[in-house]
Amino acid sequence: MSTLRNRTTILAAATTAVLALALTACGGDDSGTKSAGPASDAAAAAASTDATDAKTTGTAKTGGAGQNTGATKTGTSKTGTSNGSAKTGGDTSDSYAYKHPCKSADLSVRVYPRQGSATQQVIEVNNVGANSCGLSYFPRVSLGAAKASDHSSDIQPTVPGGLGGAPAYPVKPKTAAIAVIDLNPSGANGLTWIDEMNVLADGDHMPNAETQNFELGPDVKVRDPKLGLYRSTVAEAVSSMKQAGAS
Repeated sequence: MSTLRNRTTILAAATTAVLALALTACGGDDSGTKSAGPASDAAAAAASTDATDAKTTGTAKTGGAGQNTGATKTGTSKTGTSNGSAKTGGDTSDSYAYKHPCKSADLSVRVYPRQGSATQQVIEVNNVGANSCGLSYFPRVSLGAAKASDHSSDIQPTVPGGLGGAPAYPVKPKTAAIAVIDLNPSGANGLTWIDEMNVLADGDHMPNAETQNFELGPDVKVRDPKLGLYRSTVAEAVSSMKQAGAS
């Protein structure tokens, strides 16, 4: 009986041990599956997110670069003006000038003493417009007092006679028409109250309101002034001035 009990006890113990091992094995498998499952899902989700971000980032950068490049090219092509400038060049022919009198807005007038002379003044009319234009043969000039209320007594210079030829004096763009006036050719005593020169670049076509006034300065003596025709140089203008009053 003792032997039978011992065998029964050993068998029960063995059975319990076997069941314990089986339960342990099952528990280990469930634990491994549960821990591995979430890890695999997280990895897959992270990979998917990275791929999506990579595609989104790549698309945004590519699109942005494309837009910037397009804008840069468009801006550059639209700002070119060389063709327009070439087409807008003016007419510089004399024939055009004969048919188109100069406008005051296209002229710049200067008056200054002629170097080397105490009595001569240079009248320089510059064409600052885009086209050639025509002037009268000489400027309309009068000499008087700046503060005078009545200019009927202003002095007008004599000019060369026997005029004829072309319908106007042509002036090309960026060039000047030059006339010289001698306020006192003889150098004798003259009028001392005159301190201003009034110049109208084109007396044939411009209104008197466009006359410009130039201060002559103190100690000016005016007597029998002479004015020459428009010429391209000061020397030629002086030569023309000396012909003033000649028959």
